Amino acid sequence: MEVNSIITCYVGPEISPEQFISEHFFLYLIKGKIEGYDGYKHYTLKAGEYCLVRKNNLARYNKQKEDNQFEKVVFAFDEVFLRSFYQKYPFPTVDFNSDDVFFTIKKNDLVPSFLRSISAYYDHDGKIDKTFEDIKREELLLILLKINPELSNILFDFRSPGKVDLEAFMNKNFKFNVALNRFAFLTGRSLSGFKRDFEKIFRETPSRWLIQKRLKEAYFLIEKKNKKPSDIYLELGFEDLSHFSFAFKKLFGKAPSELYERTANFGQTHQQK
Repeated sequence: MEVNSIITCYVGPEISPEQFISEHFFLYLIKGKIEGYDGYKHYTLKAGEYCLVRKNNLARYNKQKEDNQFEKVVFAFDEVFLRSFYQKYPFPTVDFNSDDVFFTIKKNDLVPSFLRSISAYYDHDGKIDKTFEDIKREELLLILLKINPELSNILFDFRSPGKVDLEAFMNKNFKFNVALNRFAFLTGRSLSGFKRDFEKIFRETPSRWLIQKRLKEAYFLIEKKNKKPSDIYLELGFEDLSHFSFAFKKLFGKAPSELYERTANFGQTHQQK
């Protein structure tokens, strides 16, 4: 393996890099570390650990290299594949309830043994040969269901999200940078219904409310927590620092860097006293 490399073995349909998880996927970390956040909880995945990341959720995760290397294996379990699998292997449901987006799989020798075996099926591009892709996905899923039978409740639930408390949901998830139609879907509404209910509750359009909510959170983090603007703009849903700084100054009359410097100087003066 080359130094400073990032390698991913990916099996199944590609998953969008945005923060809406559209399909379940299995993640095995070979080298490095992953930190995830779902709006409620923080998760850490270390080398040799694995989990199921659940669809129809908002989450973000960042990668940290180990000795300048990061390597993972991803198996995507899309709905078409899962429906076909369930017809062949109708696993019974198990009494189980969990809201974890990054669902930890119990440790078992079968998983690493399986993952070692798939290297023989890689083509020259480092991908699983299409001939064996679904067979290998089936094999892995049978292993996971043997280890964690309760996964059947998660994987074979093909319902769309039901209608939820919109105010609570948005106050939890405003930091995620996803399109309004994703928010609408996850709250069990059409896009027009989402916008209508949103304006009734918040007396504001979703787009304007999201910007102001994120900027107010940024002000709090900079002033009260002494966070650097460059460290928080991405986690607050802004795509670039310049746009964040422009919007911040427009709302508060000062750039976030000015607020940070003032806060930092005040803290130093206070400590000296």
